[in-house]
Amino acid sequence: MELLVQLGIFIALLGIGLLFGRASERRHFERLRASEAELRDILVFNERLPPAGERFASAGLVVGAVVIGEDYFKRVAAALRNLVGGRVTVYESLLDRGRREAIVRMKQAARARGASMVFNVHFETSSLAEGGNPGASPMFSAEFIAYGTALVPDHTQTVANARTA
Repeated sequence: MELLVQLGIFIALLGIGLLFGRASERRHFERLRASEAELRDILVFNERLPPAGERFASAGLVVGAVVIGEDYFKRVAAALRNLVGGRVTVYESLLDRGRREAIVRMKQAARARGASMVFNVHFETSSLAEGGNPGASPMFSAEFIAYGTALVPDHTQTVANARTA
């Protein structure tokens, strides 16, 4: 009987974790979408060079970095999925969130410089294992870094072109 009570408590806590975790992740994705919409005027390219003939007032490195960690529910769900195989969708959402957040932070850094676009954008990703108790499996977290060259438009060229037109 005691085993059933403990199993019931475990399942109840797992369910509560699932509900609160999903609600928290949903709120985070909503904030992320709002940030992406706010920064949509800053263009991002993976090409090495900007368009020929364009002049820019300045250029500089911008970086966006984020570390995203798993929660206990994702850990349990991933462990169950690994038993039967297949896609581990709980980690796919974690990775999607990390990549998008790194781009948003890079764009925020570009906006702070007055840039209108970022060229030569690259991503770096690394997984981090947090050492816990000996014998226990480590928690998963991943670091995402997006970086590129922010280009600040040369407004004097725009004004000169407008006067000659």
